[in-house]
Amino acid sequence: MTRPTRRKPPSVPRPAAAQPPVQLPAVVPPLQEPQQTHPHDTLDRAARGALAKLSGGVSPHAFIEAWSDWAQHLARSPGRQLELAEHAQQNLLKVMALAASPGGAPPFVPKPYDKRFAHPGWQTFPFQLWQQGFLAVQDWWDQATEPMRGLRPEDADRTRFLARQTLDVLSPSNQPLLNPEIIAETVKTGGRNLTEGAAHFLEDAVKTLTSRHDPPPEGYRIGTDLACTPGQVVFRNDLMELIQYAPQTPQVQARPVLIVPAWIMKYYILDLSPANSMVRYLVAQGFTVFMISWINPTAQHRELSLEDYRKEGVLAALDAVTTIVPDTTVHAVGYCLGGTILAIAAATLARDRDDRLASVTLMAAQVDFAEAGELLLFVDESQVSFLEDLMWEQGYLDRPQMARAFAAIRAEDLIWTRAVQRYFLGREDVPTDIGVWLADTTRMPARMHSQYLRALFLENRLTAGRFAVEGRVIALEDLSVPLFVVGTETDHIAPWRSVYKTQLFTHCDLTFVLTRGGHNTGILSEPGHKDRHYRISHRPAGALYVGPDGWLAQTEPLPGSWWPAWADWLRREGGEAVSPPAMGAPQRGLLPLAAAPGSYVLQT
Repeated sequence: MTRPTRRKPPSVPRPAAAQPPVQLPAVVPPLQEPQQTHPHDTLDRAARGALAKLSGGVSPHAFIEAWSDWAQHLARSPGRQLELAEHAQQNLLKVMALAASPGGAPPFVPKPYDKRFAHPGWQTFPFQLWQQGFLAVQDWWDQATEPMRGLRPEDADRTRFLARQTLDVLSPSNQPLLNPEIIAETVKTGGRNLTEGAAHFLEDAVKTLTSRHDPPPEGYRIGTDLACTPGQVVFRNDLMELIQYAPQTPQVQARPVLIVPAWIMKYYILDLSPANSMVRYLVAQGFTVFMISWINPTAQHRELSLEDYRKEGVLAALDAVTTIVPDTTVHAVGYCLGGTILAIAAATLARDRDDRLASVTLMAAQVDFAEAGELLLFVDESQVSFLEDLMWEQGYLDRPQMARAFAAIRAEDLIWTRAVQRYFLGREDVPTDIGVWLADTTRMPARMHSQYLRALFLENRLTAGRFAVEGRVIALEDLSVPLFVVGTETDHIAPWRSVYKTQLFTHCDLTFVLTRGGHNTGILSEPGHKDRHYRISHRPAGALYVGPDGWLAQTEPLPGSWWPAWADWLRREGGEAVSPPAMGAPQRGLLPLAAAPGSYVLQT
C-alpha cells in the first residue's frame, strides 16, 4: 500500500510551518547583492566588465596576488630554496642519464589524463629527450608550488595552476618541429594536414568572435536522435518545462520519479542516445519519470534568483507531479547543481513538515563546498566581483565563459590535445552524443549565479547553518527520507570526497555509490558499458561517520553499472505496481502541451 501524504495542486498554498516564523538571524546575510547607486560606480563596473570580457571572466588580481604571496614566502625560505635547487639538479641528472643512454626507461611519466605524448614516436630519440625535459620541468614546478609554512593553500594551488598553464603553452607537443606525430603526418600528406588545420583554425576563430551556434550534425538531432524518449510537456512556466515520459511497461511503480537537472547544462545529458539514456532505462524498468527542462536565460532574465529556481522550478514541478500522480510520495533526483537546489528544497520541505518526498537521490552533487576541487581556483571575493561586473553588463553569464574555466582545469586534454589534432594534424572533430551536448551551450542569469557563487561556493552557508529560505535557516540534518548519493572517481567539478561529505551533515538512512568515470561519464554508466565498476555501501540512520579514505579502503569494487542497484533501491523504498497514470491531468488544468523534448531545450 502506498503511504497517503499531503498533496497540493499548483494553486493551493504550501503548508505553513509548524513553528511560528522567527526573525532571520543576523549571522545570515541576505542573498541579494548590495545595490550601488553612485554614478561613478556605474563607470567602474562598466570598465571592469569590459576587462572581464577580455580576460574571459578571470580576475587578474586574484592570480597576481597568488604569485606575489608564493614568491614572497619562497624568498624568505632559504631552506626551501636549497631543496628546490637540489630537486632541479636531480631532475637534470635524470634527463642527462637518459640522453647518454637513449631508449632506456624514462624517469618521468605524464599524468594519467595527459594524452599529449601517447604517440609511439615520443619514445624514440630525440623526441623522448624533449618530452622528458618538459616533464622534468613540470615535476619541478609541482614541487615548487607545494604548500609552504605561512603560504595560503589557495595561493599555492593558484600558482601551480598558472605554472601548469604556462608550461602547457610551451610543451613540445604543441610545436610542429618537435612533435613526431605532426612530422609524420606532414610527410605522409605532403603538408595537406597543415593547410586543413589552418582552415579549421580560421573557422573556429570566426565562430568564437561571432558567437555563432552551429546546429547539431546529422545523426545527432535533438528530439530525433538525442533527447528522443517519448513523452509530453505537461507543465510550463517562465522558468522551466516539465516533461512526463510515456510508460513502456504494462504496469509501473506507484511512486513517480522527478529529475532536477543542472541549469548550467541542458537536461538531455540524462536522455542522450537511446543506448545510454538514463530516462529511457528508468521508464523501461517500470518507473513513471518526470524531467525538468530549464529555460536558456537571456538578458531579460537577469533578475531571476536562486529562490526562483527553488520555487518556480523544483516546487512547481513537485506540485505538478503530485497533481498528475496523487495520493503518493515522489522519488526526487538531482544531478550536479540540480542536486544542490534539490537538497535545499528538500531541507525546506522537511523544515515545513511537507512530506511529499519518498526519497532523494543526489548524483555528482555537492552540499558542502569547502573542498569543491579546482573550481575553487576561480572563486574568491575578487573573482566573484569580477564575474558580477561581467554579468552586470550582459545580464547573464554565457556558457562559453564557463566552459573555458572547466577546460583550463584539464587543459592538457581538453584544450591542447584537441588543438594539435585539429590545427596541426588537420583532423575534423568526430561527433559524439556527449560532444554535441557539451557544445549545446546555456547561460545563467546574473542575479542567480551571483547568489549561487556567494552563498554556496564563497560562503558555504548551506552546511554552516547560515542558509535561509523565506527568512528562516534550513538544515540538512532535518532530512528523514532515505538518501542515495553518487560520486564519480575522476570528477574535477564535484570531487567525490566533497560529494561524500553529505554523510557528515545528515543522519538519515543513506546509500553511497562511487562509480568509475568523471562528472558526466560516471553518471552515464548504462548496463553493458565496457570497463565499468562501482562501490556501494549503506549507512543506517544514526550510524557513526566513516571518513572517505577509510570507506574506500573497506569497500570493494563491483563490476558493471550502478544503475540496476539504484533501480532496485528505488523499488525497495516502497510503492506497488499500478496501472500507468494518464499523461498530464487535463481535468485539473495540466494539459499535454507539446511532445517531448519540448521547446525550451531547443533555445540557443
